[in-house]
Amino acid sequence: MTMRIREQRVQHAIEFGNPDQIPIVFWNCDQAEGDVMLYHLSLGEPGDGSVDAWDWSVNEWGYRLEKHGDGTMGHPVEPVYLELPAANDCRVPDLRENERMSAVPAFQQRCGDRYRLASLDLSGFTVYTLLRGFENAMQDFLLEPEGFAALFDRIIDFESALMRMAARHGFDGVHLADDWGTQTGLMVSPEMWRDLFKPRYARQFALARELGLHVWYHCCGEFVAIMEDFHEIGVDVLNISQPNVNNISEVGRRLRGRQCFMMPISYQTVSIEGTPEDIHAEAQRLYDLLAVPEGGFIGYVEEYSVMGMSARNYYACGEAFRRLGRTCE
Repeated sequence: MTMRIREQRVQHAIEFGNPDQIPIVFWNCDQAEGDVMLYHLSLGEPGDGSVDAWDWSVNEWGYRLEKHGDGTMGHPVEPVYLELPAANDCRVPDLRENERMSAVPAFQQRCGDRYRLASLDLSGFTVYTLLRGFENAMQDFLLEPEGFAALFDRIIDFESALMRMAARHGFDGVHLADDWGTQTGLMVSPEMWRDLFKPRYARQFALARELGLHVWYHCCGEFVAIMEDFHEIGVDVLNISQPNVNNISEVGRRLRGRQCFMMPISYQTVSIEGTPEDIHAEAQRLYDLLAVPEGGFIGYVEEYSVMGMSARNYYACGEAFRRLGRTCE
């Protein structure tokens, strides 16, 4: 039986089991260069051009994203539900397991010894805002708590069904992408988040653990106030997508040695405007603040020419994390 060396490397980083080197994830291209391979569970995922490839992307939940030819996934133009639906009127996608998982055998063959990560793509709160529209969603929490709960719980239930599906098909972890922060702070108060969302995420993450899946959670923006909450309810890998707007020193003071982080070189600042030397220095800074010798750190590389990232800097991001790996041998 062939040992899955790179899968073990990722697991050891997550579980503080002394990985042989720093794992690296290449997110949106060149995945075979890294230690993780990504499988998208969503049908009609954002940006795939499933309806009129030039102008629209339509997700299975029914929300539409208008594309502008800039390489991004697009922008929402109208909510699916102008009014909150009754509980029985929430249109939940069909599981369609055969269709959804049809590419898994070929994917597993490509993976080789790499860690296998099933992504829900956009999830949770973000899906809710796309279904209701952002302004409506923010009012629902206060003005329509029962309607909010009915729709949001159906989103969580559907995602939980996808987690069960991922576990049946041999994945190692599940990835959720949800944004809670702006450039300067949370979109809702920490108290509201803990009241409305934390218990629901806790149940969802507990299910993933019961299924033997690691929980990988992406969040954009500044969200230091609730990072310990995510750790408390079972996030195994926390992707701080914008390290440039978060106080990484404070994050490390609170969670270093207890939480595994997946970290990019900021694609708003250093990886766009910096030199390769700046990129290497930033990788080392993040590692020094967040990692311990036993693990807790995964490098994240994303090609971001749409933001002005040069090919030289894209290459430098991968090399910076590889260099960290060599220093740990």
